[in-house]
Amino acid sequence: MSGEAVKNWHRHCLLPDGTELQEHSIKTDRDIVVGEFCQIDYGLRGADVYVGESTKIREYVWADGDARIGNLCEIGSDVIAKQDAYIGEGVKIAGRLVVSGTLDIGEKVEIAQGFEATGEIAVRNPMPVLFFILIYLMTMLKIENERELDRILNNLFADDEGKVEVPLMIPARSRLNMKVFSVPSSMKIGRKCRLHGNIRAGSIDILEGTVIFGSLRSRGTVSVAGGVTVHGNVESSGKVYIKKGAHVLGDIIAKEIFLHEDAKIDGIIEAPHGMHIGWGEQTP
Repeated sequence: MSGEAVKNWHRHCLLPDGTELQEHSIKTDRDIVVGEFCQIDYGLRGADVYVGESTKIREYVWADGDARIGNLCEIGSDVIAKQDAYIGEGVKIAGRLVVSGTLDIGEKVEIAQGFEATGEIAVRNPMPVLFFILIYLMTMLKIENERELDRILNNLFADDEGKVEVPLMIPARSRLNMKVFSVPSSMKIGRKCRLHGNIRAGSIDILEGTVIFGSLRSRGTVSVAGGVTVHGNVESSGKVYIKKGAHVLGDIIAKEIFLHEDAKIDGIIEAPHGMHIGWGEQTP
C-alpha cells in the first residue's frame, strides 16, 4: 500500500446512520475503524472492530464479529470478540480478553485479568492493522487502486449511499472524551444519530434527523440538514448552511451564513460577510 493512500484515508471521520455516542460508549451496528494514535475515553461496540496502532481506549472493545487490535494499543477494560481476535505486539488489556473463535496474539501482550478463547490460539505477529484496514476498505468498496480511496470515502454519504454499508471511521490522532470529539479534518454524520459532546473538525456535514447534545466548531464549512437539532452553538471560520427544518438552540457565528427561512435559531447570529435567507435546498 502506498504512503499516499495511508495519508488519504486518515482525513475522514464517518459516523453512519444510527450511531450513538453516549456517556460511556460509541455504538453502531456497522464495522468500526479507528486510526493510529487516537485517545478515546469511550467503549467501542460494533460489528467488526479494528483499532490502529498506538491507540488508547479508556473503556472496553466489544465486537459482535472480529476484533483486531494494533501494536502497542492500550485498552482500559475488556476486549470481547464474538468471532476471531487479532491482538498485536505489546498490547495492554486492563480487563479480560474473551474470544469465541480463533485468537492470533503477538509477543509481549499483557492481559491483566486473563483470557478465554474457545478456538485455536496462535502466538505470532499479525498483519499491521493499518494495512489490514486499507485492504478491508478496498474490498468493501470493490476497488483495485488505493488512490481511489480518498475520492470514494469523501462521497460515501451521497445519494447512492445504499450501495455501500458505511463503516464508522475515526481518523488517526483523533481525541474523544466527555467534553470534546475532535478530529483533524472532515466529519460526516449520518441520519438519526444521537451524539453527546462538543464536535471539533475541519468541516462538518450532518444529515437528517440527528441530535447533537453539544456545540459544533469548524475551520471550514458546516452543513446542518433538515430535522437536525443542535443543543449548542455553531461556529465556523468559513460558511454555515442551516437547511429547512433544522433547529439550533444556541448561537451561530460564521464568516457567511446561509439560512433557510423554515430553520429555527434560538440564539444570536453573527456573519460579517453576510447572511442569506431563503436560499432553498442548495448544498455547500
